[in-house]
Amino acid sequence: MEIERAKQEVRNRIWALLERENAAKPPGTVVGKIPNFLGAEAAAEQLAALPVWERAHVVKANPDKAQRAVRAKALADGKVLYMAVPRLADKLPFYLLEPERLTIPPWEAASKEGAARVGRKVAASKLLPVDLVVCGSVVVNREGVRVGKGGGFSDLEVAFLVEAGVLGPDTVLATTVHPLQVVDEPLPETVHAPGQDRGDSGTGGPRRPTLSKQVALAPATSWPTTRATVTRGRLGRTPRASRTFVPPLSRPGMEWLAAR
Repeated sequence: MEIERAKQEVRNRIWALLERENAAKPPGTVVGKIPNFLGAEAAAEQLAALPVWERAHVVKANPDKAQRAVRAKALADGKVLYMAVPRLADKLPFYLLEPERLTIPPWEAASKEGAARVGRKVAASKLLPVDLVVCGSVVVNREGVRVGKGGGFSDLEVAFLVEAGVLGPDTVLATTVHPLQVVDEPLPETVHAPGQDRGDSGTGGPRRPTLSKQVALAPATSWPTTRATVTRGRLGRTPRASRTFVPPLSRPGMEWLAAR
């Protein structure tokens, strides 16, 4: 309970900061949401510039507006895209979007309405192996902790994929955020059952994968006072599939790219 209260406090702080600094797209309100931040398109381009993007053939993405540019880029680049049905409110919880079958432009297909119109709903058990999972975040830190909007949907989406066996040790998790969403402080993190570190929920629930590579980035924007950074690299064992990593500068093998 204390952890959930602490998570909500940091969400409220970041939401207020983004609104106060006018860092969100119109109408500018972000409370209760994955922030639709200024620079989301540039963030998508930075993600697409990484080798992991080029290697990925199948991408699973969240349906939030902040990651619409990522979804559109995936389709434009010829990648198979699975998009979660908003709030997972269907017995078939994912839309399958295949670039060669689109009858509307990728940007339009990447919206919730477009995906519902031209996508095909599928069960998690019908998904192809996923190379890249893109999630939305409210805040991340440099110790590898991510806090979402509080609905638990990101973890649930990953749980579906794990249960279906379509995530593996080479699957990459990524998030795109505004620089103000990256903090240099500890963030509250839910402690999972000990069995999850062995790849088992400990309660008979879905197994979680061990992911060896993760990516996190902040966008290049016209933000007047902040330089954005992008991190990338190969990491060691990470038992929590929902973790999104922003590695510290001192970590060996990491390359930092400054976006001006």
